[in-house]
Amino acid sequence: MSAPDTQPLLAIRGLHAAYGNIEALKGVDLDVAAGEIVALIGANGAGKSTLMMTVFGKPRASDGEIIYDGLDITHAPTHHIAHLRIAQSPEGRRIFARMSVAENLRMGADVAHGSKSERSEDLDRVLTLFPRLKERMHQRGGTLSGGEQQMLAIGRALMSRPRLLMLDEPSLGLAPLIARQIFDAIRILNQKDGLTVLIVEQNANHALKLAHRGYVMVNGLITLSGTGAELLERPEIRAAYLEGGRH
Repeated sequence: MSAPDTQPLLAIRGLHAAYGNIEALKGVDLDVAAGEIVALIGANGAGKSTLMMTVFGKPRASDGEIIYDGLDITHAPTHHIAHLRIAQSPEGRRIFARMSVAENLRMGADVAHGSKSERSEDLDRVLTLFPRLKERMHQRGGTLSGGEQQMLAIGRALMSRPRLLMLDEPSLGLAPLIARQIFDAIRILNQKDGLTVLIVEQNANHALKLAHRGYVMVNGLITLSGTGAELLERPEIRAAYLEGGRH
């Protein structure tokens, strides 16, 4: 893998965000370099999902900066952000349950405005990565298993040709075998296609083994950062997240 660019693809500086009077982010600093997988771990309610959503403008940042590829997107409209080749697979998958697998994937492709040949190429890549979807192309999204829905959510995001893929709890509720398939797919996308990935994940062991670097969030603040291997070795991380910890 080539060395990451010196300027981060995504740079978050002093980010604050709130829901009403409740401050969810309290001055977050985080970098994601091009070609990296970066994991964000932490307990429920730490602010991880809020950070993801704030990058997309919902909720709006109350202070701080979000810089993507040198462009300040802190106050950009959500639809504009989606066209900057940032894709999100949100917690809970949020596929279109009444639409078929094929229609869900087309919805992702519509964001990219690619040519017919590019769409065909992207579809081939998604179906090679997730062969199960090829067998379910005409099936409604809502009738898929949880693992298949997660594959569809990631596939739909990939159809938008992202440079940055943001994944929120991709293994949540999945059987261990299916979760491993999802993590393997993320690794392949990064290693073969150079896709940059920011992943929020409660399975700290899987996430930190997958990631080049990681951040730990507690109560809306980043409290630790380092390489995935470094964080896996830290006793406080092992105690909280790996050795019988509930997260």
